[in-house]
Amino acid sequence: MARRPISADIPETAFPETGHNHGSCETTLLERASRVFETKGMKLTDLRKRVLEEIAASHEALGAYEILARLSNKGPRLAPISVYRAIDALHEAGLVHRLESRNAFFACHAAHAPERDQVILSCEKCGRVAEIGGEEVFAAMRVVVEKAQFEARRIVTEVSGTCASCRVGH
Repeated sequence: MARRPISADIPETAFPETGHNHGSCETTLLERASRVFETKGMKLTDLRKRVLEEIAASHEALGAYEILARLSNKGPRLAPISVYRAIDALHEAGLVHRLESRNAFFACHAAHAPERDQVILSCEKCGRVAEIGGEEVFAAMRVVVEKAQFEARRIVTEVSGTCASCRVGH
């Protein structure tokens, strides 16, 4: 059987066009959140929904204290633990991912299993974050990990650099 080239599974750009209508991203994610929480027998509480809305408001990764500050600007001050618990529930549901290098969170705009291995692209200029597949990359990493007699639970690869929009100066 012929192997497909690695590039076959990689989109031309993982980042949305600059100035795209982000409202549809948020709406789709909130609709998916309702379904996911219901399926998992979890509650999409008002706080969880508000935290998800803040994270989904852009394609950037936000730290818990950034989320806390944004929420506090819109209403009563919340305890940090409340925001952390909401983030944990959203993460467990696969609706947000953690950008390990910054301890920040970004919305998952693709419905997939939460434990799926992923390549995370993080633009150092605009701060946007995207995720792409890379199954052949992960297959090679699993071989190396197994040779080291290590049992990996999950593999996350973060790549920092500059997105296409920032490179062309938009």
